[in-house]
Amino acid sequence: MRDLLPEEARRRRALARRVLDHFALHGYQLVTPPAFELAEVLERGLGTLDPADVLRFVEPGSGEVAALRPDMTPQIARMVATRLGREPRPIRLCYEGTIVRRRQGRARRHRQMPQAGVELYGAVGLQGTPALAAQAGDLEVLGLAASVVASLGLSRAVLDLGHASIARSLLAPLPPVLAAEVSDALGQKDGARIARLLQGRDGAATIAALSDLHGGGPGEVSGEALLDRAAPLLAGTAAEGPLGELRALWSAARDELPAVLRLDLGEVRGFAYYTGAIFHILAPGPGEPIGAGGRYDDLLARFDAPMPAVGFALYLDSVAWAREAAGVIDEAPPSAVIAASSGDHEATQVTQVTRAVVAALRARGVAAVVQPAEGAAEYAAAWHFTHLVELVPAPDRATLRLTRRASGAVSEHTDAGALALAINS
Repeated sequence: MRDLLPEEARRRRALARRVLDHFALHGYQLVTPPAFELAEVLERGLGTLDPADVLRFVEPGSGEVAALRPDMTPQIARMVATRLGREPRPIRLCYEGTIVRRRQGRARRHRQMPQAGVELYGAVGLQGTPALAAQAGDLEVLGLAASVVASLGLSRAVLDLGHASIARSLLAPLPPVLAAEVSDALGQKDGARIARLLQGRDGAATIAALSDLHGGGPGEVSGEALLDRAAPLLAGTAAEGPLGELRALWSAARDELPAVLRLDLGEVRGFAYYTGAIFHILAPGPGEPIGAGGRYDDLLARFDAPMPAVGFALYLDSVAWAREAAGVIDEAPPSAVIAASSGDHEATQVTQVTRAVVAALRARGVAAVVQPAEGAAEYAAAWHFTHLVELVPAPDRATLRLTRRASGAVSEHTDAGALALAINS
């Protein structure tokens, strides 16, 4: 948990607004779920939650157990099932807000994570078959994920595409504790550890092989070659069907997203509600995904409203880190400190000019404050104002000296409107 001071808060808000505006351009409408949710709703959507991983409390008025949300998808599923279920499909929703999850490993502190994401419910295929409907929804969401990261200046971002049921179906026969250990090893691409854990068990070589079945990007083994390599390994297993679904989606997606798509057949990260295609968005910098998503067709059925669903979320802190690593500069909107100080005989003139300047700037959307001339430059620097305006009184008309703080460029103006235009240029 942490505070956001003014400049960081501005950058966070600007990033969230940019992302939501991009979602809106694709027809996704904003909803805002509550920060706290009944624990029963979250448990229904996510499966049984470890009490140590979630902030819970008893709501005094009703005695119900509530929790600070660790994910927003179950909340929006509840919203769709109860209040939007009769609306025409597909239902396209987007959201932005903070979730809280327990950190993994030794640092068992709660982690506050700002997110923005989309949910697509009830997507229909052009020919009406369930398979084409699913593929149409997957392709729409993958395309949106690729376009939003491109709009954020992350030209080196990639989408790692997999299928939730490939690894899950192979791990299902294992005892839960062992399955969790193998899943952790798969997440680290540690085939040797998997082989040790599963020594002597049926299917050990197949599961261990998943750790090497990733690539498909520029300079890597092609996705088609990886799928061909996986086919005989998974033939006759419960993962054969999911592999066929992934092959069909890969073939369709490669035509639309050739530069940003990779394959990872051993992907295991994510909540238990994923049922089909899953993906992670990766970019240089954070060392962890900047976003993730996938298909979760069973989720709405848990709320008694069966409906296909697919979506993804961006982790805004990680996105900001990746943008910084990519050299993307998020410039602050123009703002100005007006430095005003004079002798008594000039006070009336200065006051009139100052008011005119402030009114002209604010009318054009430029933040403006008035400060005494002494210390005005320091004030502008400390609070990240982009411009400094100094009033130079004269017998006939005051001059407005404008300094752009980033470059140090100085210009002079005699009209408040011209000054405002100069700041906005």
